[in-house]
Amino acid sequence: MMASQGRFIQNKKEAYWFYRIISIFYDTIGNPPHYTEEMREEAVETLDLHDRNLIVVDVGGGTGFTTCGVVKQVDAKNVTILDQSPHQLAKAKQKEALKHCTIIEGDAEDLPFPTDYADRYVSAGSIEYWPNPQRGITEAFRVLKPGGKACMIGPVYPTYWLTRFIADLWMLFPEEEEYIEWFKRAGFKDIQLKRIGPKWFRGVRRHGLIIGCCVTGVKSIPGDSPLQQLGGPKAEDMKKKKKKPLIAFGFNLRSLIGTIAAIYYVQITTYMWLKDKIVPKGIPI
Repeated sequence: MMASQGRFIQNKKEAYWFYRIISIFYDTIGNPPHYTEEMREEAVETLDLHDRNLIVVDVGGGTGFTTCGVVKQVDAKNVTILDQSPHQLAKAKQKEALKHCTIIEGDAEDLPFPTDYADRYVSAGSIEYWPNPQRGITEAFRVLKPGGKACMIGPVYPTYWLTRFIADLWMLFPEEEEYIEWFKRAGFKDIQLKRIGPKWFRGVRRHGLIIGCCVTGVKSIPGDSPLQQLGGPKAEDMKKKKKKPLIAFGFNLRSLIGTIAAIYYVQITTYMWLKDKIVPKGIPI
């Protein structure tokens, strides 16, 4: 299952407008039920941040939620947060823990860092908006130093039939095997996948709720990824060349369907999240 052509958010421009709205309540309502501090700590642990002088890039860093976990172990002056949304980055700039980080706008599929630059690469909750995930992971390989480690944190394709259908309409939810294959093709070695999920999830998937994963890989050789010369132009560059006009009806229809899909996920996850806070631990739900 690759990126669906029918999904709500089909390119970075649409993601930009999506986050212009969601950034208003992202840290208070949007993020907490889906990506908790416990999940973040589990994921960041896989980066092996053993040295405060490590150079770290957080790609698609948004409001800096993941970065706040990174700077507990690495000096903030060595950390760069990159995102295409100025509205999300404005939230990151307001956080005291991140005031010494470098915060820049940029494209995950065309990173503004030199080859063999960083010791660690992390990206959380961003890959689902990338038109070409393979290109983004190939870029992760390029910017890392030999021996550097990348960590990709993202959603996983759900199991429940209705949620799977809605997932295909909303955004990209990769299979676990796809994450691993993207890393392999980019040239990473020692690839590991770890499942992570909020405590309220409790391993029960009767509602088709999404359990996330984090995938790590190590760059073993210097220079570009073996795929760097094979990647070709970015998907959105090709669309620009074709100069297809935006069809308002299609865009509006996808927006409506995408909004319904988002409400579905938010309602279910918020319900389960609140129920976990009310129902005593250990009682099945």
